[in-house]
Amino acid sequence: MASFPKEELNKFVSKKWNGECIPELEKYIKIPNLSPYFDPEVLTNGHQDKAMDLILDWVKLQEVKGAEIDLVREEGRTPLLFVEIQASESVNVEEVGTVLLYGHMDKQPPFEGWMEGLGPYTPVIKDGKLYGRGGADDGYACFAAITAIKGMQEAGIPHGRYVLIIEASEESGSPDLPFYIQSLKQRIGRPNLIVCLDSGCANYDQLWVTTSLRGALTGRLKVEVLSEGVHSGSSSGIVPDTFRIARQIVSRLENEMTGEVVPEWLYVDIPEKVKENISKAADLLGKEGLVDCFPFLDGVKPVEADSLAELALNMLWRPQLAVTGASGLPDAAAAGNVLRPSTTLALSLRLPPTLPSEAAKDKLKALLEDNPPYGAKITFDCGKSGTGWSAPPTAPWLEQAAELASQRFYGKSAMYLGEGGTIPFMAMLGDMFPEAQFLITGVLGPKSNAHGPNEFLHIDYSEKLTCCLISVLSSHCETKVELKK
Repeated sequence: MASFPKEELNKFVSKKWNGECIPELEKYIKIPNLSPYFDPEVLTNGHQDKAMDLILDWVKLQEVKGAEIDLVREEGRTPLLFVEIQASESVNVEEVGTVLLYGHMDKQPPFEGWMEGLGPYTPVIKDGKLYGRGGADDGYACFAAITAIKGMQEAGIPHGRYVLIIEASEESGSPDLPFYIQSLKQRIGRPNLIVCLDSGCANYDQLWVTTSLRGALTGRLKVEVLSEGVHSGSSSGIVPDTFRIARQIVSRLENEMTGEVVPEWLYVDIPEKVKENISKAADLLGKEGLVDCFPFLDGVKPVEADSLAELALNMLWRPQLAVTGASGLPDAAAAGNVLRPSTTLALSLRLPPTLPSEAAKDKLKALLEDNPPYGAKITFDCGKSGTGWSAPPTAPWLEQAAELASQRFYGKSAMYLGEGGTIPFMAMLGDMFPEAQFLITGVLGPKSNAHGPNEFLHIDYSEKLTCCLISVLSSHCETKVELKK
């Protein structure tokens, strides 16, 4: 093969990103296409269709050679974009194989606390960042993938067969995806490389490859003691307060003094190799990259730990609880002297990568509901859940490909680290295609704040990541990865 056209690709990707991808992402950010878990009218309000049609129209305009583009809409389900791209004419697809690329376009709720001049559905470019909900998580994915493949074709770089899937329910635990994957299984084939563009990066200086993802289990804990609210002066001391009971129940799950999760069945053994990689990454990132990247108020300290590596293990391989919402509590300004009949807490429990979420569901429900204090009515309704994922050993060819890509476009070595978030699709794919290699990466870096206020897409990093994707896909074609018969 001729020398790799690095400069040509840099120019092509930069022009495509700034001339097309960013303007299209600005339009996309304006659409409040929430994931189904957060929008009961998702199938009727047209937001998902509008966002998906925007992406679909842009993909069609790229005129990628050998592309068959389908927008799959099944009654009662969110839409799915399915793009199948045939291998270059000079490539024997039986030798090179198929790459499956994945992203999603549904969004988290808007949240509060956006900086002045910013908003979830108001795209703003500032200091090289595109602000707005969903740009980085994960609207950019389709634009990056198609730009990379188009760039390969424009530069005359041979490529294998590609299948691109963009789903619309990932933020809800991907409830619609298993159905679509099964119905499209024959068309997908047997990929020997799976690329997911919905992960993060620990800095914006190099390519980051995700080696694990935590699972998640969410639900609503409700405590009830009365049929209606009563005067606190005449009832407190006799009627137990539901918030106090909720605190007792939550303490069964979490040590409120340390933040450690209590049940031993929520932990797993952490492989020594994982500990070594995390220690290496913690040394590279330091306190600035692991702690100071969060918007702590003056004087606030992080969770106590013996080292930065231990903090990273907390975030990546240990169970952790967050109370993410509450109801039954009036606004503080409108609160009267009333002992409330109920308290509901929204719980988000992050699970270790290798712990099955379904097995944890029943145990968690029993832990929270059994033996209720004062005989209170306790209910825990499990919401979305997803099992985590731990990458298979990285094949030498992929490790070399990632290193080469990072050196080419960032000038630094590729790094490997887990992510504390969840991508339910990865565990499913790991089970379906156990022989495939995985390249999980993304643009969610320091302060990009996915799910929270002031989410942003780092434009320069995204361009370079697109170029890295070209490099890895080129290496994949050259390597001719073989699957066992």
